[in-house]
Amino acid sequence: MKLTSEGHLEIGKGVNLKPYVPRPFLPRTFMTESEILTNAGSELILDSESFPNYFMTGFKHVASSKYIRLDNDFNPRFLSWLLFSYKTIGFNSINYDLPILWASFTNRDVSYLKNISNQLIQSDKRSEEIAKEYNFKIFKLPERQHIDLFNVCPLKGSLKLYAARLHCKRIQDLPYPDTKYLTDEEKEIVCEYNYNDLDNTELLFKFCKERLQLREAISLEYNEDLMSKSDAQMAEIVISKEVGKLNGRWIKRPEIEPGTVFKYNCPQFLNFVTPVMQNFLEVCKRARFVVGDTGKLIAPDEIKTNLKIGDNTYSFGIGGLHSNEKEIAYKSSNTHKLIDRDVRSYYPAAIINLGLYPIAMGPNFLKVYTGFRDRRVEAKKAKRFTEDKGLKIFLNGVSGKFSDYWSKMFSPNLTMQMNLTCQLSILMLVEMLECDGIKVISANTDGIVIYCAREDEEKLNYCIKYWEERTKFDTEDTEYSAYYGRDVNAYFAVKPDGSVKVKGPYSEVGSQSGTQLDNNPIMLICSDAIKCLLSKGIPIETTILDCRDLTRFVIVRQAKAPGASYRGQYLGKVVRWIYTKNTYDHIEYVLSGNKVADSDGCTPVMDLPDEIPENLDFDKYIQKTIDILYDIGYYSKSKQIEFF
Repeated sequence: MKLTSEGHLEIGKGVNLKPYVPRPFLPRTFMTESEILTNAGSELILDSESFPNYFMTGFKHVASSKYIRLDNDFNPRFLSWLLFSYKTIGFNSINYDLPILWASFTNRDVSYLKNISNQLIQSDKRSEEIAKEYNFKIFKLPERQHIDLFNVCPLKGSLKLYAARLHCKRIQDLPYPDTKYLTDEEKEIVCEYNYNDLDNTELLFKFCKERLQLREAISLEYNEDLMSKSDAQMAEIVISKEVGKLNGRWIKRPEIEPGTVFKYNCPQFLNFVTPVMQNFLEVCKRARFVVGDTGKLIAPDEIKTNLKIGDNTYSFGIGGLHSNEKEIAYKSSNTHKLIDRDVRSYYPAAIINLGLYPIAMGPNFLKVYTGFRDRRVEAKKAKRFTEDKGLKIFLNGVSGKFSDYWSKMFSPNLTMQMNLTCQLSILMLVEMLECDGIKVISANTDGIVIYCAREDEEKLNYCIKYWEERTKFDTEDTEYSAYYGRDVNAYFAVKPDGSVKVKGPYSEVGSQSGTQLDNNPIMLICSDAIKCLLSKGIPIETTILDCRDLTRFVIVRQAKAPGASYRGQYLGKVVRWIYTKNTYDHIEYVLSGNKVADSDGCTPVMDLPDEIPENLDFDKYIQKTIDILYDIGYYSKSKQIEFF
């Protein structure tokens, strides 16, 4: 991507677009020298930009919301003092910003820094290798002095995506290709872009406060700097340390040769009565799982199948189980009851019950892991919330590390053993209930939703108890008064107290962390309207027309690199829009020219207005809500009408 002489972005295949440069700039206030000196010890957000003829680093002081700007000619001693005197926060800063800042401490030549920047972004080399090659030193900051939010966040999203999910004021991609020689005016535009990234990093930092407080507590307890680690990384570090003490040696990552074959070790408690499931269990026992070149365990095709139990079909695979229902609607009544049964802490329980331990750690892993489980039970009873959450991280973070090629816990056979057992156990419960005449309307790897005649409730409880005693897994139940589902991963479930559980694209939060960081906001006003309709009987039009929060109306989507455009203007790789009246354009992917899904009649809001625009198309949101009500089975599609 480069800039033409006319000031347009040339993206390839003859595509030229105007760059998105928002005007006016947001108001900024900068720290004075005395303010910088007197606020040492507080928090600074940092971010760097590198071009062939320009290098700058911006800082934002969290307490005062004031900025610091370092251009090419800054004093390196001042930079060093800042980094050692303030607690700094960045996003992907350990891999990029800190190395290039320490390079600038040694040499502020912009071409030298640009070469290092390119290496950090484009090569597979570690920053230490690049430092050695370019002859600069990466200084070690004191423990817990710097926080990189990249791994603290639950997924591997970009800063722009996370900020959009948190309804940031402005979404902006780099306004010029990083290969461009900037004019003085363009340097100011790049600085404004940098300040916006600082704002969005601060937004993310404040949202992650609880996660960071937990990391600080665990860091102090185990004498490790875990401030920039993911949940799974924390679990690996702490458990490896504790197991290493018991083993009397450091834990090393195991070497498992590609082509290694593993077979499923079927636990004795698994038992089926229908021919379909009996035959499939034999298929699982005979299957050969092979370690691929990348360390991923490759499952044979016969494992990936659909299984019919009762009226439902269940898709089975090494990754997970799900039922295949579509557009279902159920309500509890005087004769029938809706019950959700989830297995409590399914994967941790499977690890302990099945006696699974990583190849490199040995049986002492189970001593440590079971000890954490028991401690968590005590902490939960005593309402020691920080300890409870920390131990939950250790327990839940392990399962993903079994399939991580670079982890000390790498043991792909355990992923297979755990996943297959959990799925087969749920199917055993489904089969038991269906054979006893109790209907299962939905199921996934760790739970089922049951539609049970009230006269069969005693029989249901007996089946559940028998299954729990046989498998040694525990379940917890939630009663619903109504259940409306597009499919197993997208539904509204109304509880007797009027609260509504929402899952999938209709939900504001996701399953990974249970926060906004998991899901793109997609017309949340539609979900709000449906919840009010289902729980309180409020017409959807009332909820939608009365809402004055524009964030409930936005749609956010990722656009594959190099991004998306609107009316010949480049928007970026994360786009945000609303529906407006008398608008007939759509957003396009830059390279293919194809329409971004659901963007007909939209207006981009890369800068979020403070108030509801006068031309917001309320009617379209009402129609979208009606469409969802058909999708989830609330209305019958045979009688579908269009709203006018």
